[in-house]
Amino acid sequence: MRIKITADSTCDLSPELVAQNDIEIFPLFVNKGGESFLDGVTIQPADIFAHVANGGDLCTTAAVPVGIYQERFEALAREYDAVIHVSLGSGFSVTHHNACVAAEELPNVRVIDSRNLSTGQGHVVMEACKLAQTCDDLDAIKAELDELTGRVDTSFLLDRLDYMVKGGRCSFVAALGANLLKLKPCIEVVDNKMIVAKKYRGNYVKCMENYVRDRLENATDILPERIFITHTPVPQAISETVHRTVRDCMNFEHIYDTNAGCTISCHCGEGCLGILYIHEKS
Repeated sequence: MRIKITADSTCDLSPELVAQNDIEIFPLFVNKGGESFLDGVTIQPADIFAHVANGGDLCTTAAVPVGIYQERFEALAREYDAVIHVSLGSGFSVTHHNACVAAEELPNVRVIDSRNLSTGQGHVVMEACKLAQTCDDLDAIKAELDELTGRVDTSFLLDRLDYMVKGGRCSFVAALGANLLKLKPCIEVVDNKMIVAKKYRGNYVKCMENYVRDRLENATDILPERIFITHTPVPQAISETVHRTVRDCMNFEHIYDTNAGCTISCHCGEGCLGILYIHEKS
């Protein structure tokens, strides 16, 4: 059975992983300075950072329309035996709803709500690619992926809060206090939404090391197959610290370093890094 895997651009998988697994990406739209661009195609995170640094308003993202999904799903459904699409979490965008509407009358297309973002979604995409090689039952694959979404662990540590302030997700007073106290908030994805978890204090390099150790050091139920280290631009010292600490804490088969795409970049800005992995079944 030939199954095509597709995903929204928010999965933040590297071009190499996308190519190796023959994944088709649906780019979200990014609005910058009154113009609309395609995420990862006609706009890159560097364009967003430069625009804001030069005094521009924050960029915003918009969902893939039903019509675009429908056109490609119909074409792929004719070319392949089946199609599995992994969407950005339904708690973050209407992209999942749009994809579901587009697939309603296509019996060999399944849409998975990743309940996640960035490479948290990317983990679900990678698992979909594995299952597509070993299973011919679409509904069984969907059930397996739906269960998996509850075991993906997604978090990011932020060095700066100005993007959050400009985007209305953090008050200026709170940001000022955090900056004065040198607080670095950890953002987690829980139940299809983002929450502020632990706040770290001090030098960003040390905060990052503590963050990674807190997530990994005493965990006994993490699948060792892969971990994503996903980030917007960060200093080399941060990257080296994270890679070293991850290796100190656990022996992963694959450590993938990926760049955060336009969605994370729009909301978090530079100096944002997360580690993303999967827990074992309970």
